[in-house]
Amino acid sequence: MARFKFTKCERSWVLYDVANSAMVLLSTALIPIYFNYLAAESGLSGEGSPAMVAWAWAATIATLVVALLMPVLGSLADYKGNKKKFFIGFFGTGVVLGALLGIPHHWLTFLAVYVIMTVCLNSSMVFYDSFLVDVTSDERMDVVSSNGYAWGYIGSVVPFLVCLVVVLMRESLGIPFTVAMAISFVITAAWWAIFTIPLLRNVKQTHWKERQPHPVSASLKGLAITLRDIAKDKPLLMYMVAYFFYIDGVHTIISMATSYGSSVGIDSTQLLLALLVTQFVAFPSAIAYGRIASKRGTRKMIIVGVVGYTCIAIFAAFFLVNAATFWVLAIAVGLFQGGIQACSRSYYGRLIPKERSNEYYGFFDIFGKYAAVLGTAIVAVVTQITGHGNLGVLSVGLLFIVGLVLLVKMPKTAADV
Repeated sequence: MARFKFTKCERSWVLYDVANSAMVLLSTALIPIYFNYLAAESGLSGEGSPAMVAWAWAATIATLVVALLMPVLGSLADYKGNKKKFFIGFFGTGVVLGALLGIPHHWLTFLAVYVIMTVCLNSSMVFYDSFLVDVTSDERMDVVSSNGYAWGYIGSVVPFLVCLVVVLMRESLGIPFTVAMAISFVITAAWWAIFTIPLLRNVKQTHWKERQPHPVSASLKGLAITLRDIAKDKPLLMYMVAYFFYIDGVHTIISMATSYGSSVGIDSTQLLLALLVTQFVAFPSAIAYGRIASKRGTRKMIIVGVVGYTCIAIFAAFFLVNAATFWVLAIAVGLFQGGIQACSRSYYGRLIPKERSNEYYGFFDIFGKYAAVLGTAIVAVVTQITGHGNLGVLSVGLLFIVGLVLLVKMPKTAADV
């Protein structure tokens, strides 16, 4: 394939993945540890404590708020000139709150600020996804989307490593944990803001709905029409249901990997290093995935990813017994993670009406967010019933199988040409 040259708009769009991924990685790796520290300082730590219960509920609430808000706000954002305004509102609020996370030292206050920041972060990413149809063509969408995930993986590691050094060397620097984390929050928020500037300057909404006299009521009516249109569009409906199942499996493996690794006795340092390796492996893999998809077909590459993740679930269930096998698992996840997410995003973008992209991506987000709950619940139930954690992990494979069957049975569409 000839060298792919990005336009200014495409390059600017890709950089927002670099921007927001830094906060996503910090939220995954360090923020839970910091929250546990604040809870312990208040005398509330350990399994079943009010703080731990509150953390679990906070994650659920943040997910539900975004999933419920985005179709409505997305419909409003589809009107001419609105998309960037909504994006700036959520992005700007999220950056400010992210930088201020180091100020509250009470676990409950910190949690409240963190939840609002998370809602803003995830909401900005929905508008960002919908900008994909504005910055590129259907033919270039796979490569552009996969580069977003790829550069997001590698870019997020840079500020995270700086933050990790500050936190781990805090005693040598003569600062307490709270100050080290406050510095980390400012560094990550600054990274988020700086790498968003190109999108703010160069990306514009090129597909829109014409403004209505009563936009709110018109948007609510539009949502009903969109639901009806999705139900009538068999290929789109089948894809969304397939996405619900297989992306749930992806999220479950990502969220449960370190927990399951710890349960079989793998050292926390090994777990952290392996997860960083996942980021580095995912970088070239996601780029390659997108290029292959643009030549061989996006749905075909999604199917390859689903099959790959099915094998990962089987491997984790029967062969994950030590640090060496966890490293194999981490590398395997890196090979497929970015590619399947990027191709899912770009394939959906080719199936939907461009002028209603925010509205449709709002529903896409609902399927992705609610899916994140099902897999972990299945793992918990199967593990509790059987008493074997490996069978719980194996059960995730059923999600991939359902998604695979639906993908294979989908009628051929213009997006498959």
